[in-house]
Amino acid sequence: MQTILGANGIIGEELAKELRLNYTSEIRLVGRNPQRVDSNDDLFKGDLLNIENVKDALRDTKIAYMTVGLPYKTEIWLRDWSRMMKNVIEGCKYNQCKLVYFDNTYAYPQGSAIQKEDTPMTSTGKKGIAKGQAAKILLDAIDDEELEAVICRAPEFYGPGKTKGITNALIFENLRNGKTPKVLVNDNVLRTLIFTPDASKAMALIGNTPNTFGETWHLPCDDNRLTYKEFIGEISKQLGREIKYRTLSSFVLKLAAFFNENAKEIQELLPRYRVDNIFDSSKFKNRFPDFAVTSYSEGIKQIIADYEL
Repeated sequence: MQTILGANGIIGEELAKELRLNYTSEIRLVGRNPQRVDSNDDLFKGDLLNIENVKDALRDTKIAYMTVGLPYKTEIWLRDWSRMMKNVIEGCKYNQCKLVYFDNTYAYPQGSAIQKEDTPMTSTGKKGIAKGQAAKILLDAIDDEELEAVICRAPEFYGPGKTKGITNALIFENLRNGKTPKVLVNDNVLRTLIFTPDASKAMALIGNTPNTFGETWHLPCDDNRLTYKEFIGEISKQLGREIKYRTLSSFVLKLAAFFNENAKEIQELLPRYRVDNIFDSSKFKNRFPDFAVTSYSEGIKQIIADYEL
């Protein structure tokens, strides 16, 4: 049995598909209101903040994947990420199963330095602090040999289906709704984005490769990075028409934060949109050279088809 903790998001759904296609027919999906991806999926309704729920959810499990998300509110992240991580670690230990943790880059510094697996988790943003604390709890448990676990880290998402993220929300969702696409702060710096199906496929591969555990892995991204100006230019090319967009300044976003909760919550992320974001995934690519990473051009093509733009 391979179990996905927090299976309702796009990463969990794509992961369930990949696991069934290539690794196992025994899949359990865990969440507050889990939905089957395949008719044969085993469902478990539970709360990862409840330790007994976690222990029960992981019964007979060989590999657990923690892909859960939390509401995008700072106070919830500070309150719940560490507690949830401790519960999952205890649940894995109780059931003697491995853990694959899907993490983001919030805990990294927000400058232009290349991000590698050994980049220190020194973010001063509150959401970054919350994610760094959770990762450290797991790293300490790995170092103390409490369980076999691995961290799979990814930068910002873009992708089809239920993919959520700033790029999808501000560019593709606006296009679908007949609105002007928007870009945060600077349209002329390089971005590293990960195509969501690639993230799930890579995580399944790492989870089912025994000698990958005990480490942190950056999930694979296209190294031919684009600026948002170039990204929207590629969308224009594929749609055969010029897509005009608006760049939102820090000043405008700061004003919006007084009236809009979402604008308030993204304030701590803005520094990373002022400079190049270079997320290095060469470790994964050297270890798995046959893995086919989706190019930005192909990723955009699939999203355009999925969104029916």
